[in-house]
Amino acid sequence: MVQNRDAYQHITHTFPPFYSGSSKILILGSFPSVKSREQGFYYGHPQNRFWKTIASVYSENVPQDIAEKKALLERHNIALYDVIYSCDIIGSSDSSIRNVVPADIECIVGGSHIKKILLNGKTAEKYFRKFQSEQLIDMTSVMPSTSPANAAFSLEKLVQIWGAELLDC
Repeated sequence: MVQNRDAYQHITHTFPPFYSGSSKILILGSFPSVKSREQGFYYGHPQNRFWKTIASVYSENVPQDIAEKKALLERHNIALYDVIYSCDIIGSSDSSIRNVVPADIECIVGGSHIKKILLNGKTAEKYFRKFQSEQLIDMTSVMPSTSPANAAFSLEKLVQIWGAELLDC
């Protein structure tokens, strides 16, 4: 049966947060894209500049598979998750998100050494501010989205802005 790509679907986050007890920086997106859900890990769309940005900040090679992505994050004490646990969404469109159930961010912060939370884009910021505690909000910085839809920022500019926050922790 072919699904209508223009119809809302209720989707629950299909993979767990990535973090360890030594994580110091938590990067939160809004909700996994269709490609990320298919791959079972964060920032799975090849056009998303997240992995290129992170690798450039730390002068490393761009990871090619999930194992390499996890290793890069572990080396730099970075945790990843999304602010939304489940929602109604059309495809990967952040602008279509509705009926949001927020993710449990407190469990990550409580189970690690998070000192800073970086929100990857305005949609992540919107839902984070709506559902999270003031204590967590005080730890955040809003970053320009690494999505290819954010054409206002070149890869070089993303690396500069993200690097200032990542290397400051």
